[in-house]
Amino acid sequence: MTPTTLQVFNEKFFHLSNNQVSYIIDVLPNGELGHLYFGPRLDLDEAQLAVLATPVSKSGGTVKFSANDHQFSLADQMQELPVYGSTDYRQGSIALKAGQTPLYLDLKYQSYSVTHDKPRNLAVPGAFGNQADCLALTVTDSTWDVEVVLHYALFADAAAVVRWATVTNRSNHPYLLERLFSATLDLPESDYSFLHLSGNWARERQVQTHSLAQGTVSVESLHGASSHQQNPFVALVKNGATVRSGDAYGLNLIYSGNFLASAEVNEFQQTRLMTGIHPSHFEWLLDPQKSFTSPEAVLLYSARGMSGLAQQSAMFADHHVIAPEWQGQPRPIVLNSWEASYFDLNPQALMRLADRGKEIGIDCFVLDDGWFGGRDADNSSLGDWHVDTRKFPDGLGSFADAIHQRGLQFGLWFEPEMVSPDTTMIKRYPDWVVGPPRGRRSIGRHQYVLDFANPAVVEDLFDQMAKVIDETHLDYIKWDMNRDITEAYSAYLAAQGRPQGEFFHRYILGVYALYTKLLQAYPHLLIEGCAGGGGRFDLGILFYSPQIWVSDDSDAVERLKIQFGTSLGYPLSAMSNHVTKVPNDQVGRTTPLAMRYDVATFGVLGYELDLTQLDQKTLNALRSQIHEYRKNQQLILNGRFEILRPTGDNHNEYAWAVVNQDATEALVGFFRILATPGQTVSDHLKLPFLDDHRRYRIGGQSVPVSGSVLRNIGLSLPVQFNGVNADTASLRGDYQSCLVHLIAV
Repeated sequence: MTPTTLQVFNEKFFHLSNNQVSYIIDVLPNGELGHLYFGPRLDLDEAQLAVLATPVSKSGGTVKFSANDHQFSLADQMQELPVYGSTDYRQGSIALKAGQTPLYLDLKYQSYSVTHDKPRNLAVPGAFGNQADCLALTVTDSTWDVEVVLHYALFADAAAVVRWATVTNRSNHPYLLERLFSATLDLPESDYSFLHLSGNWARERQVQTHSLAQGTVSVESLHGASSHQQNPFVALVKNGATVRSGDAYGLNLIYSGNFLASAEVNEFQQTRLMTGIHPSHFEWLLDPQKSFTSPEAVLLYSARGMSGLAQQSAMFADHHVIAPEWQGQPRPIVLNSWEASYFDLNPQALMRLADRGKEIGIDCFVLDDGWFGGRDADNSSLGDWHVDTRKFPDGLGSFADAIHQRGLQFGLWFEPEMVSPDTTMIKRYPDWVVGPPRGRRSIGRHQYVLDFANPAVVEDLFDQMAKVIDETHLDYIKWDMNRDITEAYSAYLAAQGRPQGEFFHRYILGVYALYTKLLQAYPHLLIEGCAGGGGRFDLGILFYSPQIWVSDDSDAVERLKIQFGTSLGYPLSAMSNHVTKVPNDQVGRTTPLAMRYDVATFGVLGYELDLTQLDQKTLNALRSQIHEYRKNQQLILNGRFEILRPTGDNHNEYAWAVVNQDATEALVGFFRILATPGQTVSDHLKLPFLDDHRRYRIGGQSVPVSGSVLRNIGLSLPVQFNGVNADTASLRGDYQSCLVHLIAV
């Protein structure tokens, strides 16, 4: 692996590079920081950089920067930290006020520093690694005594640059910070499509694209979470690119709260890609000598289309975001009690379910909602995290001991951020509920949101959860969050004299604080993230939770679309997928057990079935699935994900694969939602990721096939029934799927 390098030329040019990419910053004629390049690795000397950096004014007729330079304007300059209104009318990265006076900051370069290690800091989610160049560029405004440090981190193994910023008030007067974006990437052209992942509850991360034109396209969340509706991952894909070729830039945020990501094209057809905390409903009181640091953002590049960008995103998260405890490690196969029992929890029935799970090969039994307080429905008990002795008269510790004695891990469902009306907590601490002291206070899903901006709330919840964890020797937590934040107001912030605009950011910092307390006290605890399903599927949560429940919609057909979109920005190792009952609870569809498994196997496998009601044939099939998944889990969670279909508008068929690093083993999944008539020969699926010079044994076939044939002609898929070929057809009816395992011989 080629190490990262940083070349500094007379403190005029800064060139970060590894063997995949280069990122180049220059100092503009006015002393501010400009952006020169991000893309494939370049080998440049100072003379070549000077030619690239020669400013060419395209902004005739616009306001110029100074009376002494009629040729220079920021309106058409690519910048690292743009400020709105200073001859640049595009969206800016930073905005402050002194009282009612806006500060049009003139942030000039002062100095730089370099470190070569980025340690993991559990208190704040961010990228980490020890093979890195970390560049810090300091710029200051001498009029207002404002200092900003722009941070850049480049790891040796990633085509990605991590960016964040710290602003410090060096004056003797308070300022109000209204905007601080984590990253801005200016590109010299606009020949791209803007890709984002949109949807709603049970339909998260559907792929959407928009061709760029002069103006702005953006995605955002003001839900208090990254949300079901949008996701922080966005991409610019070069027009004309294919799934496997062409330039693609990715942008993601290591953050779980309100965000804004946008692409703006100006009149010169330049593109500005930005992401950060959403500036709406955000403000931060920056007292003298105090600082504020933005969340980290990840800029990614691939020359191999969306499939290549997906691989870069996955590799980066796997190596530099997910906790070392879980990197490359197998995950437990869970059996969750929800669809078998819902709120009707009986220890004897649950133990029979766990015993059946043990028989088929389950690793971990997870007791879902309903074990605490007096909770018989979703309208009570949140906030009172003590066992319901009506359901567990011998205590939860006794039940957990019985699970552990069977050789199973034990897991529990929590929803720590919420509180139900009429609970002990809400009666003792009514001002812990988010909402103004007067006027409307909405209730959603029979629950209120707790004020995680208040450290006392976090401490109380940790104490309650720790007692349960200690009693049960807990192995696994499913952390749920089932409603968005409304009427955002913190009594705690009001008492502290802080602006209410700080609430949303302080709330998510409180969430991170509870994660930190739990993982510091219980470092081997596996916490699976969940927010009404996929409502908080982001790198911030992934930093603490190595896997996240992809969606409450577990229907295999819907999961194809959801998992496909999710795979563009996140690794398979982050995707928690369960095989659940049919008809499916969310859409009422009945799909074959084989398809449900074939879809769920591309991620972290789990089950949510009442095993006590299944016949022996079905149990044997489940046992075989788990056995097969265990053999393939290392490949699935650590291999390279390859997108094969859809390659265009045909979303009736999906195909993807995982392949190991030396292309000696691959697992291919093929899915057809609806049967199609008129087919007389089997399909072929080209596998361009295999080695031309190897031969591969396919499934149980006796004759190996050369990689060149599989790359250029393709893998023969099972024959589909077309009305006249009943004697040869393997796939028939709707909801077809197959898995094909290839090993080099």
